[in-house]
Formats: sequence, C-alpha cells, structure tokens
Amino acid sequence: MNSSEIAKLAIGALEDKKAEDIKMIDISEVSVIADYFIIANGANRSQIQALSDHVEETLGRAGVQLKQMEGYDNANWVLLDFRDVIVHIFDRENRLFYDLERIWRDGRLTDPDSL
Repeated sequence: MNSSEIAKLAIGALEDKKAEDIKMIDISEVSVIADYFIIANGANRSQIQALSDHVEETLGRAGVQLKQMEGYDNANWVLLDFRDVIVHIFDRENRLFYDLERIWRDGRLTDPDSL
C-alpha cells in the first residue's frame, strides 16, 4: 500500500467518526519525514481519542503498522505516525495555536479525491 492510499484510508476513518476540517498536505517535496500530513480536529477529548482509535484500527486492519503515537492521554493534540503519513488530531484551540497549515505552507494542500 503506497502513501497516498494510506492517506485516503486515514481520511476515510476520520470522516467515519465526524472529524472536523480535515486537511491533507503533501510535504513530499519539502521534507523527508513523510509524504503527507493529515490534519483534523475533534470537538472534545472523547471524540479525539475515538478518532485516534479508529484511524489506528482502520489502518491496522489494512496492514499499516503504527510507528508511534503521542498525546493520546491528554488528547489536545494526538500525533499518529504511520511513517510516510502522519495524522494530527487536535482540539480546536490547539489547532489554531499550532497552525500546522501555516507552518507547512511550503507543502501542497491536496484533495484526497485527486490521488
């Protein structure tokens, strides 16, 4: 499974659990750490953890192994590292504060349907 397929699968899992404002940034041309960042937010701690669990479970069933997870207990910013695809799930306040879309503006906002 290539990185664009993994990204689409992760986005589908986020959509299943009603994640808000899902964005995908292609960073393959500007960084070696990953090909895609997926950024979304949830309404509260419980939803953020449910989103994280569902992404991990969905990708795991597809044979994509989670390399590392950070921030699950606090659930104000959960990072799921699937090597070439990194999923960031924020609460609303921290998403605005960290503003990854601005920091990674050298990447390309990508429509998952175009892959």
